[in-house]
Amino acid sequence: MTDLPKKLSRPAAGALDHAGIKTLEDLAKLSRKEFLALHGVGPASLPTVEAAMKRAGLDFAQK
Repeated sequence: MTDLPKKLSRPAAGALDHAGIKTLEDLAKLSRKEFLALHGVGPASLPTVEAAMKRAGLDFAQK
């Protein structure tokens, strides 16, 4: 299990927590569109999350 990036904004981190997303593996179950649709997550969070997922060998789901 790979932890979420610590550089996420407080609203984005809260949105992921509220959605039950605790790890990058959990996040990889979402599409980019689903991730960006979470209340509190904005486009500025995407590069941070994508870089962390890439380092872990993960990517967003293709839905």
